[in-house]
Amino acid sequence: MRFFFIIFATMMFMQLYIIGAKIPAVIVFGDSSVDAGNNNHIRTLLKSNFRPYGRDFFGGKATGRFSNGRVPTDFISESFGLRPYVPAYLDPAYNISDFATGVCFASAGTGYDNATSDVLSVIPLWKEVEYYKEYQKKLKAYAGDQKAETIISESVYLISMGTNDFLENYYTLPNRRRQYTVNQYQDFLGGIAEGLVKQLYSLGARKISLGGLPPMGCLPLERTTRIITGNGNTCNDDYNKVALAFNGKLSGLVKRLNGELPGSKIVFSNPYAIFQHIVRKPSAYGFETSAVACCSTGLFEMGYLCDESNPFTCSDANKYVFWDSFHPSEKTNRIISEHLFKTVLYEQFF
Repeated sequence: MRFFFIIFATMMFMQLYIIGAKIPAVIVFGDSSVDAGNNNHIRTLLKSNFRPYGRDFFGGKATGRFSNGRVPTDFISESFGLRPYVPAYLDPAYNISDFATGVCFASAGTGYDNATSDVLSVIPLWKEVEYYKEYQKKLKAYAGDQKAETIISESVYLISMGTNDFLENYYTLPNRRRQYTVNQYQDFLGGIAEGLVKQLYSLGARKISLGGLPPMGCLPLERTTRIITGNGNTCNDDYNKVALAFNGKLSGLVKRLNGELPGSKIVFSNPYAIFQHIVRKPSAYGFETSAVACCSTGLFEMGYLCDESNPFTCSDANKYVFWDSFHPSEKTNRIISEHLFKTVLYEQFF
């Protein structure tokens, strides 16, 4: 038995070594679903660099991730045989030698739409791309042109955003609703997503994962809103239908771009189905509830309202699908990330 264990462990180590050789880095664009702490270093109220955020992260550190621990891109990086977390580009604790194997440009509260980033004064998508261009220059100075170009072309690019465009912008503020029907707004965002992928391609990216929306009508905050409006403690099915429709458009976009961009390998990483199953049957995954979050009352708190001194905050986040009213717990992030890695990322990028 011990012999077979040694053989198995050796095979797993070799697999990780091979993966690490093929994927030099993970490069991240997006919102709070993947922000590793960039918002700590800009002037915005949307931060999470204080406990209880990060209490289950390495060393119990509140890094600025909107989670009790790691976010999905951290787990994906680890699955590729890289570092078990992806550092934030604006974090002065890291430099280009760290970023050569993974870097995060994401900003909590942002979206495809520039108007979304204006809501809470966070980093707009165009600025994330400008930071990436700056990163390329630093990478070439650090590693040399040839090695830098290899890192740029062989890295996996992870894009995760869109929820804020609907929940924090379109359905909350009047301007976009005056301009677009929800279907037109989806097309508007899809056009921006297409432009992003093409721009990254023009800058050397070849392996790109475009992330879909979760069942955003099932976030505890949206369920609380339905309680207040007298609709019961249920998911907002209208919002979920919008997420499904938008995901369908992104999936079609990915298929089209693969045919238009020579040498590209673009995949659609869709968390909707696995996330919805977790929400509907939390006990099947070892959770006790998906209706409320761990932090504070679990009904509406996130950011500064998620306070360490609040006596209602749960002691074990692993029992909860959601960490705060808007973000999954680390355990949920792990389950979804491992599912996407096994079913989409590993299969397509190797």
